Amino acid sequence: MLSPSDMATLWLTFKVASISTLLMLLLGTPLAWWLARTRSRWKGFCNALVAMPLVLPPTVLGFYLLILMGPNGVIGQLTGKLGLGTLPFTFSGLIVASVLYSMPFVVQPLQASFSAIGRQPLEAAATLRASPLDTFFSVVLPLAKPGFLTATILGFTHTVGEFGVVLMVGGNIPGVTRVVSVQIYNHVEALEYPQAHWLAGGLLVFSFTVLLILYSVLKTQPSSQPFK
Repeated sequence: MLSPSDMATLWLTFKVASISTLLMLLLGTPLAWWLARTRSRWKGFCNALVAMPLVLPPTVLGFYLLILMGPNGVIGQLTGKLGLGTLPFTFSGLIVASVLYSMPFVVQPLQASFSAIGRQPLEAAATLRASPLDTFFSVVLPLAKPGFLTATILGFTHTVGEFGVVLMVGGNIPGVTRVVSVQIYNHVEALEYPQAHWLAGGLLVFSFTVLLILYSVLKTQPSSQPFK
């Protein structure tokens, strides 16, 4: 059975995943829109930068985030001057690391969905004298709904399963940064396999269920192309 400590890590994990997903949608939506529409020579560079966490070992990203957010890092010195202290081994640092590591799982589905809309709906809205902001909210967002669904679910579930980055940046502090993936590692290291089975099995069922729902929903919407 799940212990109070296990329940606390589950709650913290879903809290981190929820906040991170919201931030990724807020930051990733304008970025994905720009990547889908721009012809800038910087597009390839930005695409590569966004996708780097997909191929980079999590410990590498975690290591450099640890340096940047530490007391001698650029971000660490900035947060120190602002009176915020340093971010490593804090809940806020965990959120920053989670957002950066899972961002490709939000930006790429949104970018693909925006690209699939094409120019005709935007031109039609322009002929009706709709402003760019009106066009985005009344035309683009409804048409890109499958992309937002994909981005939300993939961003959330990927954040729930993070290990390397969160361990490097957040550490293993109970009630503060100890998420469920770290708790599973603790159980295995202590040879507490039954407890590890409860947590690992629960995440396995959770991940499969949400992905099954995602693909079932997208199957009924032919216009959604991001992860066919």
